[in-house]
Amino acid sequence: MCRNHSLVKRAEASETARFANLRPMSELEVSDAARLADALSLAEHAEAVDRLDAAQQGRMLDDWELWGRPNQLPPLGDWRVWLLLAGRGFGKTRSGAEFVRARVEAGLASRVALVGPTASDVRDVMIEGESGLLATAREDCRPIYEPSKRRLSWPNGAIALAFSADEPERLRGPQHDLAWCDELASWRYAASWDNLLLGLRLGADPRAVVTTTPKPNRLVRDVLASPGTVVTRGSTFDNAANLAPAFLESVVRRYQGTRLGRQELEAELLDDLPGALWSRDAIEAARVAAAPELSRIVVAIDPAASSGEGADETGVVVAGLAHDGQVYVLDDLSGRMSPRAWALKAIAAYKNFAADRIVAEVNNGGEMVEATLRSVQSDAPFRALRASRGKAVRAEPVAALYEQGRVHHVGGFAMLEDQLCAFTSDFDRAASGTSPDRLDALVWAVTDLMANRDAAILDYYRALADPK
Repeated sequence: MCRNHSLVKRAEASETARFANLRPMSELEVSDAARLADALSLAEHAEAVDRLDAAQQGRMLDDWELWGRPNQLPPLGDWRVWLLLAGRGFGKTRSGAEFVRARVEAGLASRVALVGPTASDVRDVMIEGESGLLATAREDCRPIYEPSKRRLSWPNGAIALAFSADEPERLRGPQHDLAWCDELASWRYAASWDNLLLGLRLGADPRAVVTTTPKPNRLVRDVLASPGTVVTRGSTFDNAANLAPAFLESVVRRYQGTRLGRQELEAELLDDLPGALWSRDAIEAARVAAAPELSRIVVAIDPAASSGEGADETGVVVAGLAHDGQVYVLDDLSGRMSPRAWALKAIAAYKNFAADRIVAEVNNGGEMVEATLRSVQSDAPFRALRASRGKAVRAEPVAALYEQGRVHHVGGFAMLEDQLCAFTSDFDRAASGTSPDRLDALVWAVTDLMANRDAAILDYYRALADPK
């Protein structure tokens, strides 16, 4: 059975790099173990640890209150949701796993919901990850994981069930007394959060911890503004002592001081980028939970020139046109893939959505793009698109449709929406170092759907035909 062990406030801690040159350390960024390491000599460390028997030393190593930084520990007081907004590498996953472990071992939670953006995220990060529930479990209180049942079972009878935020209806019935929600900013459906909260009603003190890198979408803002939410903020650099120096040097050199760095490293919740062609408010206002009957559906591809490490992504976006002329973005399947992999994904989407055809930009690949698709399905309807103007020129009429409320996202597409809301008319590929391939695929899809219906798109095609 799981037991509540008394805390052992003695530790032998090795000296680690503090990256003090990045910025001063605050009290919230230093654990009790680190304070002990600073206060005691190595001889005093050794003497303190030697006085402990093997069981005490084991409990010491399992003591998260000793090793965790104050901003990784749950806040005091009466709250319903603990929102941990922190940068990449802060230790959010460890904080979430340790919070669940502590509540379960203390007998304060017996029915736990584990919710991530996708089922694989829950499995690979929250449960089996290096800082997940299995890795942080104590030997005498290790849960049994049954992947086929999506279930973790602790020796004291507590049970955790895994849920994907992509399937909000699965959260409609189950009841819980504790929930851990990871990367809330990347959830596609706000209904997943609503259904979870409605089921968080067991016990005398049901609680939820939300661990996420912030993005300024409506769901994050709603949770942030809720009266039952307490917020902890943290930066990548808070955990510098436990991160590889090479990682820190590379991210500092590339991202520190940039807008992306402020969001992903410093965990700032940023408003729309000035001059961006798309706004989050416009996307949110037109977002829907489901699409109506569609008259046409296309799968659009913006293939990358290569698939190696550091290569651009291949954009694969599915969109449809309703009878009233409204466009619905159905899925974003983009990613870093080999030509064979993106062809298989595009053909699968063509079949799953009963699409009318596949369209692809062929500037980089020429006939090879069509040949790759044909190698997967020889009779798939295909149309090659060739860009003779820059990305901004192609994107502007599509962005105008968004402003008019004529393009709707069915659910959420966090990475696609990030690209849209960071894209300006003066986009410079060389300066940015990346290509907005998800955006490109979306633009091709909407352009193809609206080519015979919208004056702005028709003008765009005329400009392509007559570049003078």
